[in-house]
Amino acid sequence: MERVERGTVRRSISEVPIHDTQATVSRWMRHVKLRLGHLFIHQGFLLLLVGFLLGRALILSKLTPFALPFFVSVYMLRRDKAAFALISLLAGALTLSLDVALFVGVSIFGFLFIYGWVRRVISESLKIVPFVVFVLSLSAKWLISYYWLGERSVYGAAMAVVEAGLSLVLTLIFMQSIPLLTVQKHKHALRAEEIISLIILLASMLTGMIGWAVYGLSLEHVMSRYLVLLFAFVAGAATGSTVGVVTGLVLSLANVGNLSEMSLLAFAGLLGGLLREGKKLGVAFGLLVATLLLGLYGEGKSELVPTLFESGIAIMLFFGTSRSLTEKIAKYIPGTAEYINEQQQYVRKIRDMTVQRVSQFSNVFQALAESFSPEPLPDANEYSDREVDYFLSDITEKTCQTCFKKTQCWADNFRTTYAYMKQMMGEADEKTLSQNHQLLREWERYCVKAGKVVDAIEKEMVAYQANRKLKRQIHESRKLVAEQLLGVSQVMDDFAKEMQKEQENHYLQEEQIYHALQEFGIEVGHVDIYSLEKGNIDIEMSIPYCEGRGECEKLIAPMLSDILGETIVVKREECAAYPNGYCRVAFGSTKAFVVETGVAFAAKGGGFISGDSYATIELATGKYAVAISDGMGNGERAHDESRETLRLLQKILQTGMDASIAIKSINSILALRTTEDMYATLDLAIIDLQNAATKFLKIGSTPSFIKRGDKVMKVEASNLPMGIIKEVEFDVVTEQLKSGDLLIMMSDGVFEGPMNVENHDVWMKRKIQELKTNDPQEVADLIMEEVIRQCGGEIEDDMTVVVAKVRHNTPKWATIPAYMYMKKAQ
Repeated sequence: MERVERGTVRRSISEVPIHDTQATVSRWMRHVKLRLGHLFIHQGFLLLLVGFLLGRALILSKLTPFALPFFVSVYMLRRDKAAFALISLLAGALTLSLDVALFVGVSIFGFLFIYGWVRRVISESLKIVPFVVFVLSLSAKWLISYYWLGERSVYGAAMAVVEAGLSLVLTLIFMQSIPLLTVQKHKHALRAEEIISLIILLASMLTGMIGWAVYGLSLEHVMSRYLVLLFAFVAGAATGSTVGVVTGLVLSLANVGNLSEMSLLAFAGLLGGLLREGKKLGVAFGLLVATLLLGLYGEGKSELVPTLFESGIAIMLFFGTSRSLTEKIAKYIPGTAEYINEQQQYVRKIRDMTVQRVSQFSNVFQALAESFSPEPLPDANEYSDREVDYFLSDITEKTCQTCFKKTQCWADNFRTTYAYMKQMMGEADEKTLSQNHQLLREWERYCVKAGKVVDAIEKEMVAYQANRKLKRQIHESRKLVAEQLLGVSQVMDDFAKEMQKEQENHYLQEEQIYHALQEFGIEVGHVDIYSLEKGNIDIEMSIPYCEGRGECEKLIAPMLSDILGETIVVKREECAAYPNGYCRVAFGSTKAFVVETGVAFAAKGGGFISGDSYATIELATGKYAVAISDGMGNGERAHDESRETLRLLQKILQTGMDASIAIKSINSILALRTTEDMYATLDLAIIDLQNAATKFLKIGSTPSFIKRGDKVMKVEASNLPMGIIKEVEFDVVTEQLKSGDLLIMMSDGVFEGPMNVENHDVWMKRKIQELKTNDPQEVADLIMEEVIRQCGGEIEDDMTVVVAKVRHNTPKWATIPAYMYMKKAQ
């Protein structure tokens, strides 16, 4: 029987939903916290406690400068809670004496009366509020001392001036600290002034606890030490010692007997902040050490034991403080880990919102591109059945409706009539109808109004061709807009993906690099790794001032190259402002290849303005573009055309848009912006600086040549110049360059310039092959000189030669071996 009962009890205990109970308790606690926060912060009941303590706070056992500044601050910032402040201040003052309560009441009601008058006279009344407080505090103190108490000494007058001055200063302080107690701030870091103002307010509240003791233990000592423990744990040694000094100073002003307390609090804040890595236990140990060390200088054991008990109670309160409270306080103090995490979350949220908006815009542009994409048009020589029917119906309406043979032609012989008219429509479209005599003779035998029908077809065909041309222009314009919108959508989508990448933390790699440099004998302040992506490495370091010896370029960059297996160079360097300081250096990946260029050009007839233009563009995507554009003709007009082509090309390519879309956009712009016969050629080469793969896009341009040792290769494509046709189609030629290759690009004035040359390709290849130099500028000059010599010294056309040399990028100090340290770092 007992076994059965025990088993039933065990089963009932095991069936208790422990997790549900914990969740219920957690929800209940969270609800209680929210209700208390709403009650004290939003409803303002916290002001009752603060006002009560400040109402009974004293300085030098006589002065009460806290009450009026506190009421004024609440009245100016939270006028709806001013009644709470008034009631609590009067209640706190009554605990001291009736004289203090009278002074508080007179000064507060005097402020209400005077400020109401001042506000009507002066627009910016907030600026003079501290001076109004000074005058009221001095006047109220003088009236009560002179008339109520009968004190008429110089000392009393001096103390009244001191109290009024303190009231003025405290008004400025409370105006910054009161909002922190009444408004919940989100994503806002406290400034140093706000932190100090808050500490002064809290210390002022502690002075209101003077005289409260339990079993000989002073309550203000316990709470002041708890306050120091809290800030030392949250913000570190600097803030902890500052809180200790300020709190101890305010308490010592209230009671001279607390002067030694300032040293204890400051020392405890410093030690606790230094030992905060040991969590709460380390901070508490710092307070105990400070209490023991400074307690030994007191009056012996009789003073040491009570102060140890006070520290012990403060430590118990500190251990009882919830983690959520300390984390919430730390979020508002700059420099703490919680504050950094909060800022990172905020930045991440802003970034995610931005990415989402950019993605939405990308989708919008993609949808617009799809909506603008037109249906494919038939060939120019093909007619749709609907077009033929509409055309013939118009002709029939103008000619056959009044004909007596209408029924015979369109009812009895529909197929024959339709075939004849459709054939005449095609001949009229090709403008050969008048020459097709056989067709006209057959039509005259068949139709009684043959001449009238032919004339109608020829006249209607003019309008038909104009409408068809307009349709094709609209089709091409829509296609251009669709392609451009799609290109913008792709650029924005790539930008959104780039923003979405999380910044990785590379703590292990930072430690490895730091120790490798230390073992090599290089002193390093710190190492920050932002990216280890291949080809996009980004590292920052701080090193001692090297007096311009170049340690970063000569030693650190080669070591990083060996450690990371990639060539690293110094991107930027910020030297220290003084000899004993630290320099901040940024290291990054260098490109696998670099491009050196040389240019030679001449205008027609030796003029100053050439119709050719060239550009060398370094793109942000790790690519290098070389381009030549030749405007139609010569002179300023051709120069403007070619220069505009390259300007548009550079702007569009630098946005990250694909080169094919960029060229189509430029072609459409050039074709649509003028009705004149203006066009320009474009010779474009885009070199990838990571692998030297090169794309050639040639629009009406001459061939280019690649010189690799004694071998010369030609790169060509047959495409019309830009602007001649509305819709440009071109081939993209891809070639793999190698280190040491020379890419030679030229305009038609150079390629076709030599006279008495039958095969320009063979002649140019032979001249390039005979060159004995690999310097790009020398090659450009020699080719230009040879072409002009072949032209008999005359410059018959604009000439431009651009030579680009591709070579491996080897930094100056990248050959220093450091394999030993590379292995240790790995």
